[in-house]
Amino acid sequence: MQPGQMAYDRGITVFSPDGRLFQVEYAREAVKKGTTTIGLKFKDGVILIVDKRVSSRLVEPESIEKIYKIDEFIGCATSGLVADARVLVDEARKNAQNHKITYNENISVEGLVKKVCDYKQYFTQYGGGRPFGTALLVAGTDDMGIHLFETDPSGALVAYKAGCIGSERPVVMDMFEKEFKDGMSYEDAMMLGLKALAAAVEDKPAPGSVEAGVVTLDKPFRKLKAEELNEFISKL
Repeated sequence: MQPGQMAYDRGITVFSPDGRLFQVEYAREAVKKGTTTIGLKFKDGVILIVDKRVSSRLVEPESIEKIYKIDEFIGCATSGLVADARVLVDEARKNAQNHKITYNENISVEGLVKKVCDYKQYFTQYGGGRPFGTALLVAGTDDMGIHLFETDPSGALVAYKAGCIGSERPVVMDMFEKEFKDGMSYEDAMMLGLKALAAAVEDKPAPGSVEAGVVTLDKPFRKLKAEELNEFISKL
């Protein structure tokens, strides 16, 4: 950090002369240090895969949660500060429930993501807080089809066919650029996701160190059981 930039580094609401909000950029760096989190569309739905990064054999893998169910047909995976992610997941769940109570229907995936991003953007515009140091990959299906969105600490959102957040993002995205195909089967998409995760961590994923979730047009979002995941991992 240059000495002339220090004053702009102090407050979230202060732009630097070149138009940057340094605290937002620092929040993005926190996401880059998070666990590798992957999302892929396939023919009938979306898959989310997360490296749980179990740091010790003494840790119970089930206690590390990186994939959350938000609504019946919407789920998300996180990378960055886990505590920040929980706050955003709670906010997303409240928005989904409020919509269901008010309109007697499930909220659209894009509508929900925009509400969460509006909430994140609020913390980049007003003093007394800090940006959320987490990014979300939101997967879901609705009347408009199959969706995969990436959210940013600034409150920006982008729709992807296949995306990645967290550490080793360039490695995963490079593999997706080369190997991802529209209309893949569920099995092919899962194998590509695990292959990309293996490339990111430079090792075959170990049973218990990976978490995955899936949602389709006709089946609600669910987390995969360990037996299902281990069956795919064994094929790598």
